Amino acid sequence: MKKLINDPADVVKEALLGIEAAHRDRVRVDHENRIVYRADAPVQGKVGLISGGGSGHEPMHGGFVGLGMLDAACAGEVFTSPVPDQMMAATKGVDGGAGVLHIVKNYTGDVMNFEMAAEMAAADAGTEVLSVVTDDDVAVQDSLYTAGRRGVGVTVLLEKIVGAAAEEGRPLAEVADLARRVNDHGRSMGMALTSCTVPSAGKPTFDLSETDMELGVGIHGEPGRQRLPVAPAKDVAALLVDPVLQDLPYGQGDSVIAFVNGMGGTPLIELYIMFHEVSQLLEKAGVTVARSLVGSYITSLEMAGCSVTLLKADDELVRLWDAPVNTPGLRWGV
Repeated sequence: MKKLINDPADVVKEALLGIEAAHRDRVRVDHENRIVYRADAPVQGKVGLISGGGSGHEPMHGGFVGLGMLDAACAGEVFTSPVPDQMMAATKGVDGGAGVLHIVKNYTGDVMNFEMAAEMAAADAGTEVLSVVTDDDVAVQDSLYTAGRRGVGVTVLLEKIVGAAAEEGRPLAEVADLARRVNDHGRSMGMALTSCTVPSAGKPTFDLSETDMELGVGIHGEPGRQRLPVAPAKDVAALLVDPVLQDLPYGQGDSVIAFVNGMGGTPLIELYIMFHEVSQLLEKAGVTVARSLVGSYITSLEMAGCSVTLLKADDELVRLWDAPVNTPGLRWGV
């Protein structure tokens, strides 16, 4: 195992130090509780948005803290949920008087711990908290980490769109309804060319030969639902796009925000090849790409591979997507 780390036990702590050093203009870090806050949190009169999860998925979530996205993100150990005390501290730290929305990926630990944190914050400080769970992965109904579908790529799009709505001063119930609409209208599917290695483990999370690929992987290094021979990009794109199109379903005349995401170890040149193939498949299906995102935004350490996320987009969602954002991981319009 080769990694640019010091002590495996200090990976998350030292990564947070690096985030703080690199992005002081946008974020501040509570190192005791391992929370990344937007620099001006809490913003009075604005719904506070927090998310979080295990580390190893960077820039998700700390890289999406700032103007137009999250107000705070809680960092757990690698592939391990943050604890309720972290989430409660983050909830209190972003409460500007308009309530707080928890954006929770559908993994058992995350869901349970965010629920506990919401109850604790309500009892301790009287903070009004609503939660939205993302569950967009069409690959599985249940996995090692979930009861039901996993939350993956739609989470990135949701945090951007809902973050823009919160910046407009919308009330908590309306922001939560929008988040649910985004989740309901988005689907994702992923694949891997390699496994990944958790620093403290020292060995890959699953074995995969040079001639095979794993279809339907999640973001925690868990194996997928099917192992197939490595195939050209156009065939891989079809294996990812077809189940997504069939699941919602998407149809002739729909517009989408199309997101091709790298899993951490795939170069951008290959992701652009994949996006071309995805766009060709969508064109044949009569689906228009209204906006696009290509890059590694929700990763699984050094795993090579990608995922495809499609979000049905109306004029409102496109406008909110285009709204200014200024975070370490996404920045435009500012």
